[in-house]
Amino acid sequence: MKNCFLILVLVISSLIMGSCSEYNKILKSNDYELKYTKAKEYYKAGDYYKSLPLFEELMSFFRMTDKGEDVYYYYAQNQYAVKEFYMAGYYFKKFAKSYPNSPRAQECAFLAAICKRKLSPEYNLDQSETYAAIDEFQLFMDRYPNSSLVDSSNAEIRLLRSKLEKKSYENAKLFYKMEKYRSAVIAFNSTLQTYPDTDYKEEILFLIVKSNYLFAINSVDSKKEDRLVETIKSYHTFVDGFSNSKWLKQAETYYTNTNKELAKLKENNATN
Repeated sequence: MKNCFLILVLVISSLIMGSCSEYNKILKSNDYELKYTKAKEYYKAGDYYKSLPLFEELMSFFRMTDKGEDVYYYYAQNQYAVKEFYMAGYYFKKFAKSYPNSPRAQECAFLAAICKRKLSPEYNLDQSETYAAIDEFQLFMDRYPNSSLVDSSNAEIRLLRSKLEKKSYENAKLFYKMEKYRSAVIAFNSTLQTYPDTDYKEEILFLIVKSNYLFAINSVDSKKEDRLVETIKSYHTFVDGFSNSKWLKQAETYYTNTNKELAKLKENNATN
């Protein structure tokens, strides 16, 4: 059994060494047609790290030939396959510009946007790449308005916007958790203005009521009345939109307490 195992190891090792030896010969070869054939073979077999350096070399050699477009396309796809999305996006976009009449141009323009989307980070990080991805999908739809990929582009934009929406909501909620209630109200309203159909709308409107209330009751008497009035306004906005909300009872408590505080202020003002 040990002998059989050793023989198997030797066979596999020799195959690997032979394969490496063959690949090194191809890399060093001046036969660019052979390199072109082998690069495509490696790519189609999923050996992307073997095909990539070959396509990279072939890019300059075949640039002004009838194979130039083909090599350029495979090079961009190869970068995508090894998850080099910055490079892939660059070459996909450049392909679409360099070969606008190619049947692959539309695909490459779309994949350039996909690369941007793949570079978009988690919502709590800087969202520059997310905005760039949205712009790239929009540019694609402007350029190819009748493309079968328009629906996919719109779907991708919705997903990207939902990430921006969550970041906006979480940033506002952070002000609330830090008890910076005035800043929280401003930030929550900004989220609603930017994303009027947000899934967080019910909670946001409730937190605006609560933040307004907590901001008002902790204010000096000279500013308290105006801030209590704002709490009442925000309560009515909340109830008009979500009369069956799970936060309704809490909101009603703030509303009732706000009216009591206003009554006290009016009584004190009348006495003084």
